Amino acid sequence: MGRVRAEASRRAQSPAASPRPLTDREVRARLLGAAESTRSAGLLVLTAVVLGATGVIGQALALAVLLGEAFSGGPTLTTALWVAAAVALRGTAGWLQATTAQRAAAEIKLRLRTGLLAAAARRVSYEARDRRTGESSTLVTRGLDALDPYLVGYLPQMLAAALVPTAIVVTMALHDPLSGVILLVTLPLIPVFGALVGLHTRDATERQWAALARLGGHFLDALRGLTTLRTFGRAEAQEAIVGEVAEQHRKATMGTLRIAFLSTLVLDTVATLSVALIAVPVGLRLLGGSLDLTTALTVLLLAPEAYLPLRSLGNRFHAATEGMTVAREALAELDAAASAPASAPASTAGRTASGGAAPAARPIRFEGVTLHLPGRPRPVLSDVSFVIAPGEQVALTGPSGAGKSTLLALLLGLVQPDGGRILVGGQDLAELDQDGWDDWRRTIGWVPQRPYLFDRTVADNIRLGDPGATDEEVERAALAAAADGFIRALPDGYATRLGARGTGLSAGQRQRVALARAFLRDAPLVLLDEPTAGLDKESEEAVLAASERLIAGRTVLVVAHRPRLLHGADRRFHVTEGTFREREVPR
Repeated sequence: MGRVRAEASRRAQSPAASPRPLTDREVRARLLGAAESTRSAGLLVLTAVVLGATGVIGQALALAVLLGEAFSGGPTLTTALWVAAAVALRGTAGWLQATTAQRAAAEIKLRLRTGLLAAAARRVSYEARDRRTGESSTLVTRGLDALDPYLVGYLPQMLAAALVPTAIVVTMALHDPLSGVILLVTLPLIPVFGALVGLHTRDATERQWAALARLGGHFLDALRGLTTLRTFGRAEAQEAIVGEVAEQHRKATMGTLRIAFLSTLVLDTVATLSVALIAVPVGLRLLGGSLDLTTALTVLLLAPEAYLPLRSLGNRFHAATEGMTVAREALAELDAAASAPASAPASTAGRTASGGAAPAARPIRFEGVTLHLPGRPRPVLSDVSFVIAPGEQVALTGPSGAGKSTLLALLLGLVQPDGGRILVGGQDLAELDQDGWDDWRRTIGWVPQRPYLFDRTVADNIRLGDPGATDEEVERAALAAAADGFIRALPDGYATRLGARGTGLSAGQRQRVALARAFLRDAPLVLLDEPTAGLDKESEEAVLAASERLIAGRTVLVVAHRPRLLHGADRRFHVTEGTFREREVPR
């Protein structure tokens, strides 16, 4: 099963099998299907558009009668009330349309953001093709906000552009057939010219979005690496690069705006000339006596209203093209995540983790495990087979990039093997469903080489190991990890809020917080990935001592180079280019 998923994923990732871009109709259908309330919201918007069309026609008819009465002997109160009622109906319809579309857009954006974040959580962290964090954050935040003009403005306006002109053509034909024919002939000119300009707008908007994504990625990368850039005297050079990318985005934005302004000019000119084609004959016939004043006023008031929805649709199209580009990008990202290897199998038809003995009492067996990763010409792991007995401590050594950390990622479900299988007590991990993976991960204490600390308090970062832990349990875990001392020395102790990635703590302190998480989880299986890498001597001694206390009496798989961790191992495997060879453990 793991082999089939991996092969399908690699085919999906290969250039030859790259999916075709989604069409506008497909994007629209998937956006409207992203939220459960879109059907009811669509009916409400349709109702609002019908009410709006009724208000437009009613306002024109009532106002024409009112003006006719004003010239013939004075307007009546009844006619004035009809005008007021039509204006109120039109305003109510506009409010209903805007609020309904806004609520539906908010729900659709929430679903997309949730899906993108879930896709990012499932995405394989080792993939060379993964987008940079800056581009992902731009898509999830500023990018999805660009859907508002499309969902709130453009889509409802499409309904208005289809219904309102049709209703006005019918009404005008009933009052003045000649003007109705002229209107019917000139109406298609606006969408035709709008489509011609819109083709250029779409390409320009795609370039603008690509420039914005690059700008977000460059800026966030430069911000995170500012200390390193300053150390090597490259801050000014990176500033120039960010400025260059920003200039590219500015040029792309100005190019899009130029096209938008050109489109507005074209559409307004066509609409004005079309209204003139109707108004001039109406005026001549009115002067000649072949047309009464009320009918002439009705035609002149309705003619601009017939072109207005189409003009607005053209103008909203330019504001909505970025939203369409972002939607296509977001949906492609979700499709790629669905077809790529995930941290847990996408299928929910698998089995949950079997009950019975904990992992410490069950052997972990690797049988012919092989793994390829994108961008790597050779397999990262090649036909790996060995067994970790219950309570055994196994050490992995070898050069960087040999595949040691990747083996831990396999146990965590961050990547799936192309071949072979991993058995825990006879159960294949590839057959677990999402709940099964969650159960399995709860039995693992993981201390990575570079632990990630969140923008939360110290206690919250430790409590990640057990969200339901009390303050006393958190403090005991920190004490066991030799972290209690420096935590209490912080301004607010355990309530001190850390910056992103643990800003404010040293590398050794961050590592001890990660160890505290593992102590709090109290899992029977412990995975240590070079816990002392890059630490000074004092921090290394503290982390080694805490690590020894953590692994005592547990099943352990440790990536290590320090002799102190190797001395405690029962077995040792040396990893070279994805192959495992057992070595004698130094004593």
